Amino acid sequence: MSPATFRALNLVLLGPPGSGKGTQAKILAERYGIPHISTGDILREEVRNGTPLGKRAKEIMERGDLVPDKLVAGIILNRLDRDDCARGFILDGYPRTVEQAAILDDILGELGRRLERVILITVPDEVIVERMAGRRSCPECGRVYHMVSAPPKNDTLCDECGVALVQRPDDREEVVLERLRVYHEKTQPLEELYRSRGILLEVDGNQPVDTVTGVIVEALATTLQP
Repeated sequence: MSPATFRALNLVLLGPPGSGKGTQAKILAERYGIPHISTGDILREEVRNGTPLGKRAKEIMERGDLVPDKLVAGIILNRLDRDDCARGFILDGYPRTVEQAAILDDILGELGRRLERVILITVPDEVIVERMAGRRSCPECGRVYHMVSAPPKNDTLCDECGVALVQRPDDREEVVLERLRVYHEKTQPLEELYRSRGILLEVDGNQPVDTVTGVIVEALATTLQP
């Protein structure tokens, strides 16, 4: 569907770490001409730009504390109020809890907007562990590889930088299992919330990327308003 043929498309992508939601977010952002907004990215941008919110967040992070929901909400509000979000956005990584969902409702209400769809990408835990255990990343450029499905051309060196690839600490099996436990604990109520509102789209992420995209696009076709 052409970016010119719909009025607004406000989406949230949910899914466990390693489910492929980041990949889908980028594909959908390009297809519909709306920004892919990662909460981690915009938080780092605020810090990098030295904004008042960014300075407060930096102080908190440097103490090793979690950035409180209220501060994150201010940063998200600023991002969603930009001109490039006028026709929609794809939120990736937020909300993570029912409490954050309520905050997002308030943000969207302030902007006179609403969520059209919440896309939940599901993948069995054992598949997630296998996927993430094989991931390697370049410490220089950040490019991510998979030693089975998308390996580098030269053994364990980055194709772009020639630097030795590393396994991120949070991709180790024991860490992945703990991340999955926390994800399921926090996100299950969130799934039920959006399901009760009739806007949750559950997609099997244990399929080829193109297949997952096709299912999402087909479902969104009934949601979009010209």
